[in-house]
Amino acid sequence: MRFNVLLHGYFRSTASYRVRIALNLKGIGYAGAFRHLRRNEQNAPDYLALNPQGLLPTLETPEGVLTQSLAICDYLEEVHPEPPLLPGDPFERARVRAFAQVIACDIHPIQNLKILARLRALGIADDDVNAWAHTTISEGLAACAALIAERNTPFCFGDTPGLADICLVPQLVNARRFGVDLTWPRLMAIEQHCLTLEAFAAASPERQADAE
Repeated sequence: MRFNVLLHGYFRSTASYRVRIALNLKGIGYAGAFRHLRRNEQNAPDYLALNPQGLLPTLETPEGVLTQSLAICDYLEEVHPEPPLLPGDPFERARVRAFAQVIACDIHPIQNLKILARLRALGIADDDVNAWAHTTISEGLAACAALIAERNTPFCFGDTPGLADICLVPQLVNARRFGVDLTWPRLMAIEQHCLTLEAFAAASPERQADAE
């Protein structure tokens, strides 16, 4: 299947970062469209027509529009199965998805820009808002480290990168942004392995056309 896809993202968006990594790992070329979150471009009428949530990323494909980073990754896995992002065994697939969802469902949504802005709008001081994000990220990453503590592989769940690594690396970038003390050696080692791969390095925020 030949791809001609357009990825709407923002260089600092960790959800967009996940999809960039997935596309790169799959060897799928894509064009980029940029929505500056701090300028509220995600709420422009033309973008809301594509993504009614006003969130990033959005992927325009020949078949139509997809939203939500994990759903996009699942789609890419199904239509372009090599190299795989998920293991073949059903139980192991579930474990990888559980790890990914700790980040994509439990850490990221309650420390992203939209939620932090709402906290500030309620009159909560910046220091307390940042502490909220710091605690959320720290607790979530501690859980991630525990979920793979018994494994001794270069990547989260094996000898090749997959969905768990795609979620982990962007979240570690966010952790640093909020001053989280990264005290999990295994997570740090996995990140270093990932960043030796061009698929991850090319997806990094500083290498995006809209980077500031």
